[in-house]
Formats: sequence, structure tokens, C-alpha cells
Amino acid sequence: MKLSFYGAAHEVTGSCHHLEACGKHILIDCGLRQEPSEPETPVQELPLAPGQIDYVLLTHAHIDHSGRLPLLARLGFRGQVLATDATCDLCSIMLRDSAHIQEFEAEWRNRKGKRSGKQPYEPLYSMEDAEQVITQLVPCAYDQVVNVCPGVQVRFVDVGHLLGSSSIEIWVDEDGERRKIVFSGDIGNLNQPLIRDPAYIDQADYVVMESTYGNRLHNPPPDYCVSLAEIIQRTLDRGGNVVIPSFAVGRTQEILYFLREIRARGLVKGHDNFPVYVDSPLAIEATNIFNENRIDCFDEEAMDLVNHGINPITFYGLHLSVTSEESRAINYDSTPKVILSASGMCEAGRIKHHLKHNLWRPECTVVFVGYQAVGTAGRAILEGAPQVKMFGEMIDVNAEIVALAGVSGHADQAGLLRWLDAFKQPPKHIFVVHGESAICEEFAKLAAERYQTKVSAPDFSACFDLVENTMLDPGVKRVIHPKKAAAIKASGVYGRLLAAGQRLLAVIERNRGGTNKDLARFADQINALCDKWNR
Repeated sequence: MKLSFYGAAHEVTGSCHHLEACGKHILIDCGLRQEPSEPETPVQELPLAPGQIDYVLLTHAHIDHSGRLPLLARLGFRGQVLATDATCDLCSIMLRDSAHIQEFEAEWRNRKGKRSGKQPYEPLYSMEDAEQVITQLVPCAYDQVVNVCPGVQVRFVDVGHLLGSSSIEIWVDEDGERRKIVFSGDIGNLNQPLIRDPAYIDQADYVVMESTYGNRLHNPPPDYCVSLAEIIQRTLDRGGNVVIPSFAVGRTQEILYFLREIRARGLVKGHDNFPVYVDSPLAIEATNIFNENRIDCFDEEAMDLVNHGINPITFYGLHLSVTSEESRAINYDSTPKVILSASGMCEAGRIKHHLKHNLWRPECTVVFVGYQAVGTAGRAILEGAPQVKMFGEMIDVNAEIVALAGVSGHADQAGLLRWLDAFKQPPKHIFVVHGESAICEEFAKLAAERYQTKVSAPDFSACFDLVENTMLDPGVKRVIHPKKAAAIKASGVYGRLLAAGQRLLAVIERNRGGTNKDLARFADQINALCDKWNR
């Protein structure tokens, strides 16, 4: 009964933990990882041969927790992926979108690389790989115990971070020993629009928990509706457009919730039923999924609206733009309006077209409602760049630029401690993950002093014995040299071949005890394949 850490160890992205128990290999999350020092060559190595993995348990649909699932499928994983109903629904669109981005980026790189004689760039995975792993998703209801396999049971508990997000309780019975491990997932903030507050768990032997904001407290949120309404009022009065770069899943739906309330409260004067456009096919699909899962996931306030026949995230004057023609038509219409479009950091997607048409106009406003990473176009605009490049053209930044602090999707330090306080007895060991290195260490120290129990921030590949309560392997500090990262990326095809070979060995082992006739036929097929390629 062992637990290993293969992602989000002293870092925020790429969540991936490996539980080995009852003869099974189980991953908890399998997210994409971004390499800050070398973003063009992200290291996405996997903890073991995908063909050996039996199950994946998924806390939620965000790509830093789910984004390597198509890669698993590409390399031979054919097991079940268990998650909540809403998480499965969101993954069905988000993984396809991620695959589309992978393929588009590869096509773009190869067009450029061909002119300079570079080796072809292979996408991390394809749409076909995403479609394959989507067929392996197994939806589970909140709060119901699921028998995964003999000796392993799980339960998904609402953690209030994203539609369908969960903490996962796992009970393992092996060789007369019983242990309960709880994975927090991303713990949500209180009083977010639409979704419920985090539920709490009161017992565990071991806890693996996030620490994204483990060293800080959130400021008290302002009246978001009033703040946003003031921006809309002065912009529409000037005859301009309000452009909101917004993440397609989660943040767009929150903004729609606030816009509906602004309209209902009459907070914008003289512009009755001002038009609002959602120009992102992914955001539109995600909004539909929010509506479909409202009964299981919406909070009491949102459900009160639903019960009175009011959809919390739609209203008269809301326009959904799906086709390219509908998207282009938005900028041909001179009516002052609000435009929500992806991506949230202005790096790709339709938002770039809207910025090209509106950034240079002083009557318009660009409203940032989410984090803008260093190096992105959104960050440059927010920090006062006089010009930004869009589609090869330098665009003057004359519009009003506003950063509107949103309701954070992550609990702050107080919220993380509140979640831990719910345990009636301190766990035997708390593992702190999913935070910048210094934050992981700082929060681990705080939790150890507060709960008087063993708390650590494990390094990459650290392995822990859950029966003996001892560390088997301390792991290594995650430092990837850029040249090594590039070499790992370049060896992707050969890596697929190695993974296929490891999968074959796993299949051979699983056929131990088969009939002589079947095993002989299997051996003949392998030998024929070897004869074909042994050249």
C-alpha cells in the first residue's frame, strides 16, 4: 500500500498522484504541467507505463488536473476514469479543446519549422486520443460510495472549486490492513456565485491537500455587481464596448450570473437591455453543462432562482456566437455592447479579434477578471503597454483598462485551515502539494504546529508506505534543464514505443493462468510481430 507523488510537488500545475494497493495502480488526477523556464518544451513524463494503470480518479476538469488523460490513452491506457457527473461532462469538451490546441500548435510550428529545416513537431496528443479517453469516463454521484475494485472504495465530496469539483475519499483494505486517504483536490472559496461552498470531511488516516494560497488571505470581496455596473455605465455612456477576456469554464458563467443580477437590479441606467455577447464556442458549451447540472451543483441562492423559473446565467439580450460569421458580425455592429470572449489571458481565440477592433478606441473598456500570467498579452495590456501585437499588426492601447478582482476559485489560508479543522482527529500524516515551493513549505510548517501531527511537502517521485507510515523514497527536487526537457519532448514517438512494450508485458502478466491454447496463440502472435520488426 504505497503513495507516490508525480505532479504538483512543490509546484502548482500537473497534479498527479499514484496509489498502489490491492494489486492495482491508481492515479489521482493526471494534469498537464507547464515548465516556467521553458514553456515550449513542457515535461509531461508519466509515472509508470500507461498500460499498467488500472484506474484514474479525477478531482475536477481543469486542465492542470485532467490534461494528460488523452496522453495516457495515446500511450495505451484503457482503464476507467472515475469522476463526478459534471466533471465528466466538462471533460468531454475541455479535453477536445485541449487536443485541438495541441494539433493547431503542431501545425503552426511545422509550417514555420519546414522553412528552417527543423524536425517535425509532434503534438502531445490528438483529437482521436481525446475522443478515446472520453469513452473511458465513468460518472459518479456526489456522496455515494463506489466499489472500484476488491479492496478499494471511493467517494466524491463537493469541494466548491468548480462545477463538479470534488475531494476524494479512498478506503483501502489490503492484507488485513485498512487505511483511509483523502485527496482534497482544489478547495473552493466561500460564497462563490452559482456553486456550493466546500463540504467537509471529518476522518482520515492520510490527507493530500492543495496549498495554492497557503500563505495569504483574500481581501473581502466588493459588491461585484456594483463595480461591474459602474464600468458598463460609463463605457456605454461614451458609446463604447466593454470587452471582457474571460476563461470559458467557470469565470464566464460567474460573469453571466453578475450581469443577470445587474439587469434585474437596474444598476445600469439609460441602456435598458444592453446587448451581451458570449463569443466562445467552448464557453457556450460549458454554460449549457452548467445548466444541465444545476440540481446537483448549484448553491441555495442559485437554486432559489431556478425554483422561481429564473435561469441564473441567461437573460433577455444575451447573444451566443458560435460560428465565425456570427463572431465577425459583432464588430460590424456599432451598438454599444458587452463582449465576453476567450481566452482569458488574450493569448489565443476570438478575444484577439475583439481586442484588435476595440483596444485602439478610447471610448471602449477592457475588463480583466482573472489572473494574467507573465509574458501574456493580457499581462502586457494590464501593465500599461502602449501597443500590443495582434495578427502581425501593432495596435495602440487607447481603451480604458480595468482589473476587476473576482471571487477567487481557491480557498485562502484561512479556508485551507477551515477544511483541515473539520477532521475530528488529526491525520497521521498530511502531505502538502499544489503550491509554489516556498508556499508548500510555509503551509506545511503552519499545519504541523497547529495540528501537532506529521506534515510534509513531498518532492517529485517521493514514495510513502501507508501501512508502516514511513517514507520509502524522499524523491528529488524538480529541476529540469532546458536541453533535457527538449530531449524528452523530441523522444515522444520512441517513448510511445517503449510504453507499448511495457503495456505488452503487463498484458502478458495478466494472462498468467490462461489456457495453454490461448497462451500458445498469444506467443505466436508476439513472435510473428518480433520477426517482422527484427531487422
